[in-house]
Parts: sequence; C-alpha cells; structure tokens
Amino acid sequence: MIDLYYWTTPNGHKITIFLEEAGLAYRLIPVNIGKGEQFAPDFLKIAPNNRIPAILDHAPADGGAPVSMFESGAILLYLAEKTGQFIAADLRGRASTLEWLFWQMAGLGPMAGQNHHFSVYAPEKIPYAIDRYVKETNRLYGVLDRRLAGRDFIAGAYSIADMACYPWIVSHKRQSQNLDDFPNVKRWFESIRARPAVERAYARAEEINPAQPPMSDEAKKVLFGQTAANTAR
Repeated sequence: MIDLYYWTTPNGHKITIFLEEAGLAYRLIPVNIGKGEQFAPDFLKIAPNNRIPAILDHAPADGGAPVSMFESGAILLYLAEKTGQFIAADLRGRASTLEWLFWQMAGLGPMAGQNHHFSVYAPEKIPYAIDRYVKETNRLYGVLDRRLAGRDFIAGAYSIADMACYPWIVSHKRQSQNLDDFPNVKRWFESIRARPAVERAYARAEEINPAQPPMSDEAKKVLFGQTAANTAR
C-alpha cells in the first residue's frame, strides 16, 4: 500500500496517473494547499519542501521500513524502479526517459507555473512578466512538438516522461497556447487523455476537489506569501 499525499494540481496528477497505470494499491490523503495543510508538522516530516505530492511506501522493494518520498519527478522514478514499469531497461532508452523527465521538472513545469501565476493569480498584471512566460511556454511547446514528430510517445514507449508532461499540457488554454499550432503535441495529448488510467486518475481529482472554485485571496496569501520565517515549525 502506498499513501499518496495529494492535491489536484499537475504535479499531483502525475502520481495518480502512474499509480492507476501500474495498478498499485494506494490511499489518497488530501492536502488542501489553499488552506495551508502543506505546512502541518506531520506533513513536513515526509515533505520538507512543504509541497505536494509526497508518498509513503509501506512495502518498499528492500522489505525494510516504509520509505517516504517528495518531489514528483523523484517519486515517478522511484515508482518506475520499484515496479519495473514505464522506464526503459536499456541504457539509451533509460537515458532518454530521464532527460525528458528532467526537462519537464526544470523547464515545462516551472515556466508554465510562472505563466499561470502572472496571467491568472498575480494581483497586479505585469505585461512584461506575462509576455515573458507565455513566450517561454510557447517555446517549450515547440521543443516538445519537434520531439514528438514521428513518435507516439516522448521517449520511445509510453513512460514516466509522458506522465510528467501531460498534466502540464492540460492547462494549455490558461497558458495562452493553441494546440492547433503544435500538431504533434495535439495528437500525443489526445492519445494520453484517452487512456483509461488517465481518465481514472482525473476522476479521483473530481472526488477530492469537485468544485475547484476560483482561488480566494486568503488561499493566495497561503500559497504565494510564505517565507522561511513563517513556514518554520
């Protein structure tokens, strides 16, 4: 059994997708980040960065004590190695999977996240910041589109690289991106969206956070106003 500390964000969706695809038994433990539950002392013990997702694996491969993991890319790699699924066994295939997983973690996720922040959440609309991140998101979509030319998936067979990238493309409209401009991404996106495990993963999100109301001012203060001083416990 795996405990998944989760909220309905792209990084949270990555892990539910993997768990559904692999058929692993798991328990969802909601962590409402708009209410500040990610700063609770018990959560901090397994997620020192105060971010979801995090997992507690009660049956690690070495048979020892439960293993806790934070950071979505690290969790995907841990689960892939635990199960022997969704990462290539050969040297070159593994290297390709890892470089595109890290591309998402270092590029697509952070840049799209800043795009969301300045376009949707920031109290002051700063044209330079909006333009900067919309353009960089667009560039990254172009990188992915070129990668997917002649390929069904990002790194050969369907892998954790696809699971990492897909949830960040779901919000393409909010990122001011048109998938018609990126036909290879659009084809890939539609094929991932149609996978039964992906459908189940997003159905779990609806169970946890069905309304998904607009973010309140109080939630924005919780999410965007923290420093080292006021998160220390």
